Formats: sequence, C-alpha cells, structure tokens
Amino acid sequence: MENYTITVKTFAGLEEVLAREVKLIGGKNIQSGRRAVTFNGDKKLLYKANYNLRTALRVLKQLSTFRFRSVDDFYKKCRGTAWEDLMDVNQSFAVYSTVINSGEFRNSMFASLKVKDAIVDSFRAKTGSRPNVDTKDPEVAVHVHITGNQCFLSLDSSGESLHKRGYRVAQGTAPLSEVLAAGMILLSGWKGESDFIDPMCGSGTLPVEAALIATNTPPGSFRKEFAFENWIDYDAGLFNTVASETGKQDFSKKIYASDLLARNIGYAKANARNAKIFNHITFKVADFKDLTLRGNGATIMVNPPYGERLSQPGLDKLYAMIGERLKHQYPGNTAWILSASKELLNNVGLKPASSVELYNGSLKCLFRNYELFAGKRNTFSY
Repeated sequence: MENYTITVKTFAGLEEVLAREVKLIGGKNIQSGRRAVTFNGDKKLLYKANYNLRTALRVLKQLSTFRFRSVDDFYKKCRGTAWEDLMDVNQSFAVYSTVINSGEFRNSMFASLKVKDAIVDSFRAKTGSRPNVDTKDPEVAVHVHITGNQCFLSLDSSGESLHKRGYRVAQGTAPLSEVLAAGMILLSGWKGESDFIDPMCGSGTLPVEAALIATNTPPGSFRKEFAFENWIDYDAGLFNTVASETGKQDFSKKIYASDLLARNIGYAKANARNAKIFNHITFKVADFKDLTLRGNGATIMVNPPYGERLSQPGLDKLYAMIGERLKHQYPGNTAWILSASKELLNNVGLKPASSVELYNGSLKCLFRNYELFAGKRNTFSY
C-alpha cells in the first residue's frame, strides 16, 4: 500500500498525548507540532487514525507541499494535482484555507478561490465538465495551509470534527468536548486500573469517555460516516477490517458520576446508554459537599464552573469547598481539576503536584493535579 504523510489536528496541550496514541496504532516518523501531529502511514493507518485516536479532531492526508513565487505559480501547481484520481466530477467539494504571513495572499478566501479555480479548470480540461462547490456539506474537502510562500495541500479524511463521537444525545450548559475529556483522562494516566470519580459530571462527558477508555471502545465506533468513504479509492473491506481489529476489554473497577442537578444526571444517563457503557457507571444526584464517597487509589476529576461561561456568585466558596472535600474526604486518591481561573484554583488551598495548560474552546485553562495523602485506608461507599 502507498505510504504518505498524515497530519492529525488536536487541541493545544494534547499534542504529546496524541503522539503517543499515534505510536500505538503504528505511525512512523512521528513529529509533534502546534495543535497537530504528523506521521507516515498507509490507507489502513489513515482509517485507524480516524477510528481509534481519542484526542484527534481531524485527520488530513497530505497531497503535496510546494513553494510558490506568485499567485499564478500557486494556481499552476495546484492545477497540476491529479484531482480526477481523488474525486469524481459528479461529487461536490469545498476548499478551506489557512494563511499565515503570506505576501501573495492577504486572506484565506482568496487562497481558497484560487484552489477552487484550479480544481474546476483541471476537470473541465480533462472531462469537459466540472464538479460543484458545496461549502456546507461537501463530499470531498480540500485543506490548504499557507505559511509565507510554502503551501501544504491536503484532503480531509474525517469530515465532521472527530470530537462529535455520535453518542451524545443530550447536554447541559457548556459541556466539555469529548476530545478534551479523553485527553484529560489520558494525561492523568488513568487507564481503568482503579476507580474513577467525577463529582460534578454535568452531561457526563468525562465518565463516558473514561468508560470508553477502560473498555477499549474505539471513539469512532459511533460515527455514521467518515469523509474518506466518499473517496474514489475507498476500500470498504479494509475499513471493516480496521473496525473489527479493536477488541473490547473487561473493566472490573467502578466509575462514579454525580451532579447537583437531576436534569444533568438525566442527560448523562442518556449519553451513557447511547454509548453502550451505562452499566459501567454509577450515577447519583448529589451535591459534592454532601458526598460520602471514600476510598484509596482512585482518580477524581473535576470540571467546576469557571465564571467565563457560567456566571454565578460564590465561585470562591465553591472552589474552597472542593479543596476541603478533597483533603478531608478523599485521602489516598489523586485529584485533577480543570479551570480557566488561576485565582479560583488558588482557593482550592492545596498544593498542586503538576499543572498542564489546556484550552476548553477559546478558554485558556490550567489542568492541575493534586496528590491527596492518606491517613488511613477506607473502602468506597456510595
């Protein structure tokens, strides 16, 4: 099978986690960049990247990379691509561009227009017909990245962003991205060998992603389609092989998910059922300050309100309560807290063992780890 360069997009802060995932599926010559990981692989690995990578947002197949001297030179090199080998004239397409520090292209729309012209003119010259443009739901998506006078031309093999797993049927206010949630869990090192606790679970993204990791359920198994299924060289048999190669594993520990709002627990239960991991999660409507869950060796992950998205009073007291509960009720465990406010995190009153910078959408966040020293061992009660 032909080998080519594959670029996988992710969130800032998750690049090394993604690189480890890529290595596990067999990627070669792996290089981490800003919000992306690049590696060499074949068609099967392209399919696996879409189906198995938990921290991937989008998987791009690189068609070519070239330098250009002018807009006309750029157009000619784009037209030189064998587009008829990549898509059918009856398929719709769209071009999405990113332009950085280019003297020739002042905006991304102009770059997209020139690539669109190159594709249309190439088809018209060879077939007498042209494919149609559909910017909302294209069958084939071309991605253009221009830095200075260098262009990277790629095909989007994913389609809809991979954070849209397909299991979420309900959500509350400001839900976590599935990719960010999976990245947080993988950053913590939790793989299912101990219990997992989310005392402010919202619509359940963290516990659901934890269950998927613990049972080795591929994140792509819920998707209805991937963009590569529209490609001329799509191999359905090969994709079925990829989908059947990942075997689920047993999970004997517990995942606990609770929230103050009964509505949120209802959302979380619906999502867990749709993800077919409902039996692995114990749900409870409860305020964190009233929980009596105790134990040793568990991973506790909290995504409390930050104030930017959820405006509510008393956040200082909320974070202080979180710190007090962690210190006195959860000794012997490991806690992780995500927040966009360093000031609020300081109200936790515990010294972090480590801190990672992540982004929740456009919000710059800190993901802090706290080692909760045990005075004595207890057993879980929930």
